[in-house]
Amino acid sequence: MEIIIVVVLVVTLALFFDFTNGFHDTANAMATPIATGAIKPKAAVTLAALLNLVGAFLSTEVAKTISGGIIKEGGGGVQITPGFILAGLIGAIIWNMTTWRFGLPSSSSHALFGGLIGAAIVGAGFSSVDYAVFTSKVLLPAIAAPLIAGISAYLCTRLAYAITRRQGEGRTAHRGPFKYGQIFSSSLVALAHGTNDAQKTMGVITLVLVSASLQEPGTGPHLWVIVTCAVAIAAGTYVGGWRIIDTLGTKLTTVKPAQGLSAETSTAAAILASSHLGFALSTTQVASGSVLGSGLGRKGADVRWSTAGRIASGWLLTIPAAGIVGGLAALIAHTGMVGIVIDTIIAVIVVLWIYLSSRKVDETDISNLDTVAEAVNIRGRKRKLRKDRNRKRAESKRIAARTADAKAQTTDTKAQTTLTAAGSAEDAGSGPVAGAADNAPADKNASADNAPADKNAPADNAPADNAPARKNAPADKGEAK
Repeated sequence: MEIIIVVVLVVTLALFFDFTNGFHDTANAMATPIATGAIKPKAAVTLAALLNLVGAFLSTEVAKTISGGIIKEGGGGVQITPGFILAGLIGAIIWNMTTWRFGLPSSSSHALFGGLIGAAIVGAGFSSVDYAVFTSKVLLPAIAAPLIAGISAYLCTRLAYAITRRQGEGRTAHRGPFKYGQIFSSSLVALAHGTNDAQKTMGVITLVLVSASLQEPGTGPHLWVIVTCAVAIAAGTYVGGWRIIDTLGTKLTTVKPAQGLSAETSTAAAILASSHLGFALSTTQVASGSVLGSGLGRKGADVRWSTAGRIASGWLLTIPAAGIVGGLAALIAHTGMVGIVIDTIIAVIVVLWIYLSSRKVDETDISNLDTVAEAVNIRGRKRKLRKDRNRKRAESKRIAARTADAKAQTTDTKAQTTLTAAGSAEDAGSGPVAGAADNAPADKNASADNAPADKNAPADNAPADNAPARKNAPADKGEAK
């Protein structure tokens, strides 16, 4: 009965790891088309989820590599209990969530391998690992695939710009085919991701079924295993991935449409070929190598080497870090059923703490990658974020008020200038009519006291004397008659 409980726990954690794999690796397919504006983030994530679901049904070669290759099981090997597999999964999940929390595109696959190897070594010794298979199926592809994909993306980018240089590579007419071609190439990457990464969880579940004597060694995953793993990785792809999208899409290099198409095509080709050969490849590493190579292929590309170094550090740390966590979990699981329960509780608490400490991003509020980048770069508590938003809004209102005041002052100044000009024109036009008034201050050297007298003299005498004369003239004539 205990073995069944442990198997159920392992299957549950394996599916959760599959979920975090999709949660963590969404950006591998959709970072570059989002960065170039070829597709909206919401639509990109939905498309990636559907294609991850389909890709999980295309092959089982990678699952066979994990279930019967890296960890020796039965025959001439050593006995690996389901509890140790559970411990390895815990190491992989905790490392996955940690790198997701800090936006570091490390490898979910390598986290899984590191956790399983660390737990197997603690539980059954160094002889429990087949290092030849690990080297040929994991380490060498981890080095070769990103280099090959990067070189391919570099050459494709150079070729794309060489073809369009005469017509003007920056014109919208030539950017369009590259831009919208990324939708097709990114779809291939999502399909390849489902084909390669979902199989790793299938391999883990198959391994635990074999270790519990519920499945014959050397057989492939059952149909229910394939279906559940496909659904889990598709759900994880739909839910998460915004932090990693930011790092791959904007922080590593400024992506142009031709770069994006080259990077996506190179990534898809490398992953699909590796899946066919049974290589347990890291799609994150391949995608990062392709993006970096395409950045070098564009003249004047802004490749951020500090970020590239940070990603490489994450790659180097993933296997040993996940192995250490998996080994510690195996030490606890070695005590029996109580240890397994303790491991599970600790894993749940740690994962919840990591998730809740991270600021959630509402996908419906994301309209372009710049908004995503702004959301990712903000760290701290929600209260601090709310204060920052309020401060920015208040500053925007103050700037708007100052702008409105400046416009009002400009309008008033123009109106005053217009009135002044009109008054000057009116004064100039009334000069000939008011002849006596204009001639009154003719003596410029006269004092201020005499000026009014000069002005009033004509007003008092001339008009007053003449007006009665004109009015009385008819009356005088009437009296004479």
